[in-house]
Amino acid sequence: MSGPVKQPPLPGMQRAGTPTRTLPAWLGELHLVRAALLCFALTLLASLLLLSLTAAYRMREAQQLYLAQHTRTAAATLFNHAEAEKQEIRAYEPQFLALRQRGLIGEENRLAWIDAIRRSQEQRKLLPISYDISPQQALPVPLPMVMGQYHLRGSRMRLQMDLLHEMDLLNLFDDLRQAGYFAVQDCTLKRHGTAGGEAVPTLGAECELLWLTVNSVPVPGRP
Repeated sequence: MSGPVKQPPLPGMQRAGTPTRTLPAWLGELHLVRAALLCFALTLLASLLLLSLTAAYRMREAQQLYLAQHTRTAAATLFNHAEAEKQEIRAYEPQFLALRQRGLIGEENRLAWIDAIRRSQEQRKLLPISYDISPQQALPVPLPMVMGQYHLRGSRMRLQMDLLHEMDLLNLFDDLRQAGYFAVQDCTLKRHGTAGGEAVPTLGAECELLWLTVNSVPVPGRP
């Protein structure tokens, strides 16, 4: 079977037109709210801009607050360190001044050593004393000890003298300790032949002393 046959339109007849779509009624009224929509869009953009500026401002203020707190903490640390140094200076200043008075801190004073030998020889009626002082040299310091800007130095002195008895040498050392700090590195005693007389030496002594001084060196970057 075949379906119905469509007849071609006859001459003079028109084809039925496609129905047209009608737009919503509110689109025709957009011109009434155009100003309000434009104001809303501008307000929204301004709000977004203000929000971004506020966020950037808050971030910048937070960074500045962090830097201020960090600076304050560093300043407080420096202040506490300075106060601790002041307390240490006040606590150890008397000992420091005493050591400098005794000749340990500062430049060495060889004239004081020589004068001490002369005075001891005159006051204790010692026999003639000969001495020789070597140039000053830097001395090594054990690793656990921290010297900071100070260096330990030493000058070697060789003493030769005759003794009426052993106490002459000990008395001389006691007198020399008033002129500075020293360490006895070596000391050799030799007995002379016995002879009559009160002023005849019975012993000969040859000793090596190390005079100690602690002086400061300039620190780079400080005037």
